[in-house]
Amino acid sequence: MKLTKSLIAGAALTALPTLALAQDAAPGFDEIGPYIMTTLLFCMAGFLVFFMAAGFAMLEGGLVRSKNVTMQMTKNIGLFSIAAIMYWLVGFNTMYPGDFNGYFALGGQTVLDPVGVAAADAALDYASIGSDFFFQLVFVAATASIVSGALAERIKLWPFLIFVVVLTGFMYPISGSWQWGGGWLSEAGFSDFAGSTVVHSVGGWAALAGAIVLGPRLGKYKDGKVNPMPGSNLALATLGTFILWLGWFGFNGGSQLAMGTVGDVSDVSRIFANTNMAAAAGAVTALILTQVLYKKPDLTMVLNGALAGLVSITAEPLAPTLFGALWIGAIGGVIVVFAVPFLDKLKIDDVVGAIPVHLFAGIWGTIAVVFYNSDASLGTQITGIIAYGVFTFVASLVLWFILKAVVGIRVGEEEEIAGLDMSEMGMEAYPDFSKG
Repeated sequence: MKLTKSLIAGAALTALPTLALAQDAAPGFDEIGPYIMTTLLFCMAGFLVFFMAAGFAMLEGGLVRSKNVTMQMTKNIGLFSIAAIMYWLVGFNTMYPGDFNGYFALGGQTVLDPVGVAAADAALDYASIGSDFFFQLVFVAATASIVSGALAERIKLWPFLIFVVVLTGFMYPISGSWQWGGGWLSEAGFSDFAGSTVVHSVGGWAALAGAIVLGPRLGKYKDGKVNPMPGSNLALATLGTFILWLGWFGFNGGSQLAMGTVGDVSDVSRIFANTNMAAAAGAVTALILTQVLYKKPDLTMVLNGALAGLVSITAEPLAPTLFGALWIGAIGGVIVVFAVPFLDKLKIDDVVGAIPVHLFAGIWGTIAVVFYNSDASLGTQITGIIAYGVFTFVASLVLWFILKAVVGIRVGEEEEIAGLDMSEMGMEAYPDFSKG
């Protein structure tokens, strides 16, 4: 062993002059290291956020009735795949337009770094194009998943997927460029670290517009009463929630956008801890509140309480203390418990609670930034909330109305009663449990 080490040491010493010449000719590790580590961060965080697609699918599959599960699975794999193609085709270069400074100029196709790119030819000030593209792509897919759950059990497949094409290719990238693309909201001082508004509220506004145009499920509101329609599998919904919770570490942690220094890595760990605390606080708050209000805890509210806590901390997961993350997430849990029955009073049917979780808690999280980020102002945060709300809600409303007039967006009454699995898909998720 000693001999081997000596030989290696000798070889290293012999190579020193050559290494010195190479260092003179190529970028040093101080330049290459941050590029490599940040690229790695985007890849790892992207893997986690991608897994959130499975979380959304399982959550929705558990919260819809068994006759509609196949439809939800198809929508979720379809929307992610469409998002991947549309974000490559126009979305990524629209959202990050460079010279266009985040306004309405549409970009073109994303082009990756050359195979085996040399350090001297790479953009060492950031990360590889492939890693950045993939990391941003999984965010836009999450936005589309929010819409899927809210409109479940009565929407046709193809009109929904057409909406996803426009949302992921144009609507989300345009509004996203205002903040993350260095556009007018970024210049105004609006702050949204990982997307309480840019991602979650956008999905919530699009879902709200769709729910209004689509109308409630048959029998949901009858004779002045709200008729519960229990989901098919709460174990599946719980699994989906835990998967989303796990994926959120990549969602928020990756949004540090750098892993090249001790400070960056430490900040990523701080984001992880705050993200986890907010989720836990949202879940516990919903657990206690439903016990107090309804005399029994409501699992679906607890699951959505955890998700609301996650959405709430997403706009600023770095700056708060753990106690700060706790109370921010706890308020998210309160919002869900009261917002779900509020929407029912308005006869807005949201099957999985996506609008309270992603829209209402997203608004709260964006406002909460001002408590820990001294560079953020309440006025600017509210300006951003309004800008995203008006643009996304109006654009979505117009698109939903166009789809309704041209192709129709809702299945017929008989098809809805039979279930979308058979009427739209021709196959059931649980055939062994069907009648006949």
